[in-house]
Amino acid sequence: MIMHEAGGPQVLRPETVTVGEPGPGQVRLKQTAIGVNFHDIYVRSGLYQTLTLPGIPGLEAAGVVEAVGEGVTAFAAGDRVAYTSGNYGAYADQRLIDAGRLVRLPDDIDDVLVAGMMVRGLTARILLTDVFPVREGSVILVQAAAGGVGQLLCQWARHLGATVIGTVGSQDKAERARRHGCHHVILYREQNVVDTVKQLTDGRGVDVAYDSVGKDTFYDSLACLAPRGHLVNFGQSSGPVEPLAMPRLAAGSFTVVRPMLGHYTADPADRDAAADAFFQALRDGILTPDDPVRYALQDVGQAHDDMEARRTHGAVVLMP
Repeated sequence: MIMHEAGGPQVLRPETVTVGEPGPGQVRLKQTAIGVNFHDIYVRSGLYQTLTLPGIPGLEAAGVVEAVGEGVTAFAAGDRVAYTSGNYGAYADQRLIDAGRLVRLPDDIDDVLVAGMMVRGLTARILLTDVFPVREGSVILVQAAAGGVGQLLCQWARHLGATVIGTVGSQDKAERARRHGCHHVILYREQNVVDTVKQLTDGRGVDVAYDSVGKDTFYDSLACLAPRGHLVNFGQSSGPVEPLAMPRLAAGSFTVVRPMLGHYTADPADRDAAADAFFQALRDGILTPDDPVRYALQDVGQAHDDMEARRTHGAVVLMP
């Protein structure tokens, strides 16, 4: 699915290309499932101008190695693998990719589940350990707690001993958030988020707020922080955040960070450690994500539409 220009979902069009043989250090991958992320929507719309056009969007997928190029010794034909790739190109049924991007999939880990969750799973692990070390006794706020990363954050943080407060937009999502680890759920359309957080924390606020919504929630998240609290803005599904006046941080000696997964997984050893922790959390039942929502590859435009309209929850995958 190739885009020649930025715009609405209709700019994603199917084209037939010749994949060819893998070059040195590459493998040819037959993809079995492809993840869809809000990052892809930002790229398609032109908000992120990080894909050279014409180009193939998509950051993550799972599949089976079909052939290996010269110098590749870590993988062989038939190996099951998954990846996240800063070079895009995942919206395809076959592709060439650098072998160094691949993570071997354990036999007991489902490829469809992981294909739509590699970015989310690695993101959750990085946010809870590297960006801010959540531990026993931490009090956290997760905006969009029923979303793809939100569900993982809530479950994993609860396992680590944190008190988890989540925000959602409906009763259905509230039930989903509770099932996935939230101690307290705030219906943001009916309740004032800042006031409710203060009530739940006896006026103190939270140690860390995880915010992937951006424009609509950023400053409420900031107001929910306890003194010396941390605001982690890792997405902007509602749009980019208005510029922050630095003196506002002085109100509680707050810190704000805008982490990007690629900076935390650039070292393959760090990436593999995060992936291993994610796979183990799935294996141990710490994370029990909902089944991914599936679309045919050619229906990726509908998938984008449904995600933007909040008609999906959890992982979204394309099936080649």
